[in-house]
Amino acid sequence: MEMAINWILERVEESPSTNEDLMARWRQGLLWEPVARLALKQTSGKGRMGRQWVSTPNETLTFSVAYPFKKPISALSGLSLACGLAIIRGISQATNLSLSELQNHQLALKWPNDILLKKKKLAGMLIEGGQLRPEDPTWLIIGIGINLANSQHIDHQIGRPIGALTDIFSKDQLDADLLWLSLIKELGAIIEKFETGSFADFHDEWNQWDAYKNETCQIHQNSNLQYEGINQGVDNEGCLILKTSTGIKKIISGDVSLRSTS
Repeated sequence: MEMAINWILERVEESPSTNEDLMARWRQGLLWEPVARLALKQTSGKGRMGRQWVSTPNETLTFSVAYPFKKPISALSGLSLACGLAIIRGISQATNLSLSELQNHQLALKWPNDILLKKKKLAGMLIEGGQLRPEDPTWLIIGIGINLANSQHIDHQIGRPIGALTDIFSKDQLDADLLWLSLIKELGAIIEKFETGSFADFHDEWNQWDAYKNETCQIHQNSNLQYEGINQGVDNEGCLILKTSTGIKKIISGDVSLRSTS
């Protein structure tokens, strides 16, 4: 499998958090080459806004990649959305199901960082990092967790049903190693394109996968309702466009969460 980026591949039995492993190296100035690090089990995996990502062997695939961008972080808006497309492409490649077949199975993207299956969370993402000094590259650590199999343990821990690839495929159709390699290959292709372009290159494709396009949605911050309106997809910078009763609102990804009212 030819890769756009020559990743250093690391695989460990257990880690508190693959993101934190790579973040610690970055802070110490110990990252030199692009790295992809997978842990069969994560004991303190992180999601957005400080949430825990529950990870168990054979039921989840949890890994992080670290990459040194040549452009400042201000030029990387929308990267997490584009990485969602990489996850969809990687699933397609690893399972030999076409993108249209995956769409028929109700695989979709939720702004800004989630991949849904039948409106249930299948995968999530957390991006951290930055520049230690102005002359340094922008090291970003992209952590991804994807549910391979249904788990009552995970459902119970997070308090709601999850989506899993076994909702589409039987366990013997799923090769976790092949899926990992397919995902980092597609992440590499997205990253390479982002180095020379921007989210505008992915904007139309992302909107085709938006789980809540044209639906009434709410934007919450710290559990407080901020806006309600019709989700009109994302713009060229990855901002969510919401048509509200008081006009168009442009929502910037941050400590906000999107919820459908349907």
